[in-house]
Amino acid sequence: MENLLKQSERIDDLEFKGLKIIQKEDGFCFGIDSVLLSDFAKEIRDNSKVLDLGTGTGILSILLSEKTKLSKIYGIELQKDIADMANRSVILNKLNSKIEIINSDIKDLEHIFEINSFDSIVTNPPYKSQNTGKINDNEYKYISRHETTANLSDFIKISFKMLKDKGALYMVHRPERLVDIIYELRNNKLEPKNIKFVYSNKDKEPKLVLIKAVKNANRFLKLEKPLFVYNEKGTYTQEILKIYNKI
Repeated sequence: MENLLKQSERIDDLEFKGLKIIQKEDGFCFGIDSVLLSDFAKEIRDNSKVLDLGTGTGILSILLSEKTKLSKIYGIELQKDIADMANRSVILNKLNSKIEIINSDIKDLEHIFEINSFDSIVTNPPYKSQNTGKINDNEYKYISRHETTANLSDFIKISFKMLKDKGALYMVHRPERLVDIIYELRNNKLEPKNIKFVYSNKDKEPKLVLIKAVKNANRFLKLEKPLFVYNEKGTYTQEILKIYNKI
């Protein structure tokens, strides 16, 4: 196990079916958003071929490989070092037959895969527009959080090209970008079907939004019951404990 680690890296326990992940000690580490998206997308049909856009550490691909019965998931990561780290996490979990990490720009995917060939796509894209928010000196964190190499429109456009007809896109993002997200989805014939807001607690504004959109689907949107992370005592709610497999 230790020979899979490089300098300034550590192995973290995902606390789900014995899964583990390699992360940089000073890099961008996965947060609750990826965990919640993996739960939101666990309805993916059996034997599906899935694409994970901007996989980062590989957290989504690794969790979904065990939460669903997908046949194959391809994790796409632009940063070479991060893609290498994600691939070592795949090896660590012995998931090579289910997961393949590809070091590529998402905008180049139509030169790697056939268009209209994926059943589902999952993505946790950078939340912040290029010239907004606090600038981080750490390059890995900056690229992970800001739309430096690909923006929201790029993620949605390539999703339309890669998905089969009636294929589903699952995304986690920030509520303040919701108008932009729905605009881009509709412009690219990906119809928003389900939206779920995530709150820290009942007294706060929503921090995250989970969205499912379907290619060439009819117009009908369902607002799902909101998800609260913490209860009045400041501990995880029952819903979060279930997602983390604690109860």
